[in-house]
Amino acid sequence: MSSIDYTDKIPNNVELSQDKALQRALEHWQPNYLQWWRDLGPEGSQSFDVYLRTAVSVDPQGWAQFGYVKMPEYRWGIFLNPREEGRQVNFGEHKGESAWQEVPGEHRANLRRIIVTQGDTEPASVEQQRHLGLTAPSQYDLRNLFQVNVEEGRHLWAMVYLLHKYFGRDGREEADAMLQRHSGDADHPRILGAFNEKTPDWLSFYMFTYFTDRDGKFQLCALAESGFDPLARTTKFMLTEEAHHMFVGESGVSRVIARTCEVMNQLKTDDPAKVRAAGVIDLGTIQRYLNFHFSVTIDLFGADESSNAAIFYNAGLKGRFEETKRDDDHRLQGRTYKVLAVQDGQLVEREVPMLNALNEVLRDDFIKDSIAGVNRWNKVIEKAGLPFRLVAPHKAFNRKIGTLAGVRVSPDGRVVSEAEWAAHERQWLPSAEDRAFVASLMGRVVEPGKFANWIAPPVMGINRQPVDFEYVRFN
Repeated sequence: MSSIDYTDKIPNNVELSQDKALQRALEHWQPNYLQWWRDLGPEGSQSFDVYLRTAVSVDPQGWAQFGYVKMPEYRWGIFLNPREEGRQVNFGEHKGESAWQEVPGEHRANLRRIIVTQGDTEPASVEQQRHLGLTAPSQYDLRNLFQVNVEEGRHLWAMVYLLHKYFGRDGREEADAMLQRHSGDADHPRILGAFNEKTPDWLSFYMFTYFTDRDGKFQLCALAESGFDPLARTTKFMLTEEAHHMFVGESGVSRVIARTCEVMNQLKTDDPAKVRAAGVIDLGTIQRYLNFHFSVTIDLFGADESSNAAIFYNAGLKGRFEETKRDDDHRLQGRTYKVLAVQDGQLVEREVPMLNALNEVLRDDFIKDSIAGVNRWNKVIEKAGLPFRLVAPHKAFNRKIGTLAGVRVSPDGRVVSEAEWAAHERQWLPSAEDRAFVASLMGRVVEPGKFANWIAPPVMGINRQPVDFEYVRFN
């Protein structure tokens, strides 16, 4: 069933009304969610009418309708892709068996852990971004922020549904805990480190939605291969929404770069101090932000060697990116993969069993995809006739997880001493001064069609609307 029933208290396409116990449990959770949204969702925005898209079906064609919605009235719900008849487990020890419609008892704890970790990231990013609306560079960008926020909220609902429906009391307790942990909270932080970092300014937000939402894409693609069919169907639909989040990031950074290049050409200078004095973000600072967000995000894939990754794959719980398109036996016994290690002060590659290196396989897929976007940013600089080029740092740079944790490696991949790191850290990562400068540019621009000085307007508006459309009515 692809259409979504909006007559129910909780919109869904899973015939929720036929399972009264589940419906009651989720309706009991709903007020706590709405309270969390009021307390930690976008600050000061509760009464705004926002031009948002809402899913009306899960078909790839025309699944969204646009209109003004107050965010607390957004119809968050439970939407799964249609069930694929005869679907099988496509990898691991259960390859060729029918996909599971219920949780296999022996995999219950691991599946719950996977769903909770994924679910926890969704409200975390809303919490990280809650202040950004106060410094939006335009109405267009403010609307995009709010669209990302409501969809992250819906992705939480997607995971909470699975916990409630398939994991009994444990699942209900885990769903409650998602609203008790908060990003950056000293006592109850979010599960993954990157989701406890601050998103203090819009350049950070664009980098986050480009890199960290792309991590989301790859994790969701791996879960969309799962032998547990409800998880696969849920994540496939989440991917439809995730694509917009990455667009916001990629186009946002691209517009910042375009405006910087425009000012550099006007002033005929590449001096960062002069560029900053003109009220735009110099390319060196953009590079340092890129280095930071790239390195923080690739840590999200976990340790380069992981017995858990092997267990999840063997069990058919979490596959690789585009698992079914890969030309191998999908069991991986006896196959190897190269991971990095440090030997005699040098980075070296060593072969390890591929099953244990599946985090690294996914990380490498992510890196390849990320670099393609960095190349598109460079096209903007190239078009402006400037020699500067942005570069994704080496994957060993600034790592906090796995074999490379704490090893000092330069962005170009050299192992360096503590002294060399200290001498160059300000060139490689955003300094407190960089962040203070970017923060100083963050004033609020909300007149339709107007944009902050540090960012170029988009090429086109949303849903074929003009760029100067009233995307947010402040009431």
